[in-house]
Amino acid sequence: MTAGSDITMTSSQETGSSEKWAVHIEVRLKPRATARFETIRNRIFDFVHSFDRINLSSTLEGWEDIPDLAASVERVVVCDSSCPSHSLHISEMSLQIHVYQPSDTDSFEEFTNSTGTREDNDETMAASVCELPNRSWEGLWDSLIYADDIKMKLLDYIHATLVFSDANVDFNLVSWNRVVLLHGPPGTGKTSLCRALAQKLSIRLSHRYSQARLLEINSHSLFSKWFSESGKLVQRLFSSITELVDEEDAFLVVLIDEVESLTAARAGAMAGTEPSDGLRVVNALLTQLDKLKHRKNVLIMSTSNLVKAIDSAFVDRADIVQYVDLPSREAIYEILRTLSMRNRRQGHSVCHCEFSKPLVLFSRFNVYPKTVPTLKQAQMYELSAMVSSENAQSSSILDPREKSKNVALRLLSLAAQCRQTQGLSGRALRRLPVLALARYIGIGHLTGPPTANGARKGAGADVNVWLEGIEKVVKEQAKEQERLI
Repeated sequence: MTAGSDITMTSSQETGSSEKWAVHIEVRLKPRATARFETIRNRIFDFVHSFDRINLSSTLEGWEDIPDLAASVERVVVCDSSCPSHSLHISEMSLQIHVYQPSDTDSFEEFTNSTGTREDNDETMAASVCELPNRSWEGLWDSLIYADDIKMKLLDYIHATLVFSDANVDFNLVSWNRVVLLHGPPGTGKTSLCRALAQKLSIRLSHRYSQARLLEINSHSLFSKWFSESGKLVQRLFSSITELVDEEDAFLVVLIDEVESLTAARAGAMAGTEPSDGLRVVNALLTQLDKLKHRKNVLIMSTSNLVKAIDSAFVDRADIVQYVDLPSREAIYEILRTLSMRNRRQGHSVCHCEFSKPLVLFSRFNVYPKTVPTLKQAQMYELSAMVSSENAQSSSILDPREKSKNVALRLLSLAAQCRQTQGLSGRALRRLPVLALARYIGIGHLTGPPTANGARKGAGADVNVWLEGIEKVVKEQAKEQERLI
């Protein structure tokens, strides 16, 4: 990983403000950029101060006209903030500019569960380590949409632990364990949130740590067929983790996915319903977590679909126990609104969802209208009943503005249907467009005659065609779920 850099910057214009909001600006450099981070940071600082007001959670434009930035910078983003306003005057901001250069490779280090003491050829990967920030996870943070403020809560928690650590607070008076537990139904984005948080922290903390890593533990590999060896495997893995943490210039996020596999309640073992080797694993894990809690540069993230199966001692050690629910109607609206589709490579038909662009449903294929009103705008239309349900079904005779309103109302209705369908998970929501295309719309709606290079240019489809197809998929899935009950 190429080290990033950030700094809190203020100007003389800001001295008159009684309250300033911390505003984070992330500057991503091109893969082969060689400019000094300090130079880029200063240029961005001057550029931002050319504006009177800045919209929060937005992508800045105009820096391309500055030669030093155009040659090295790929993107400049103003991140989301705890500020209740959507925009701030420059005098109300305390700028924190983060310059980073993500890694292009997917290289990682693997740890096996081999004990090295027995004739055991069944070696599986116990954990993998990935260098951060990583380009493959760019945009993941923005793609995760929740009804409450889970993401900001987690960022604020990390900041609070750093404040207490820097103040050298007596652990006998105030104690924390640097452990977070996310639990909830499958498909709600718990693992993705952990990875996105690790990526975000590698950028936000780049002024403190020149390196950042994410270590993902394969819980199932830490159980040996040899009696009493499983506890030793846990200890051996955490010895490797400790070696990584010993690098004080590196920040480490440890992700234990499906943590119930490692921390099954010891009450079951005591009752004879669980093997005693499992009890040793739990004890070994709790002991290792207690050893790591005094280290400033490590965070333990864990996820579970079965929180009641987790040992109470592990749950008690978690500073944050956060339930990640199925998306609400409002969250579903935002997920559907931000879905778009594009070709992975020019000339290839393989496609994937790209969540970070504010485009609705396959703008790559000329779907109109290309933008959909925000959730707040849609709620205003709903409350004021500006568009009747009859008009929503005959939007072809309306002007483009009325079409956008109708699409927003129809999308709200679709979001409500998704919520009622036994609560579709975020994972299920993101495959709805693919199922709609395959089952009800047809490839012919989107493909035209082949071009010179063999690719097919999108012929276009009205957004209502997409919505109708997705509505049919949702109804179909509702019927299937009824059969499962």
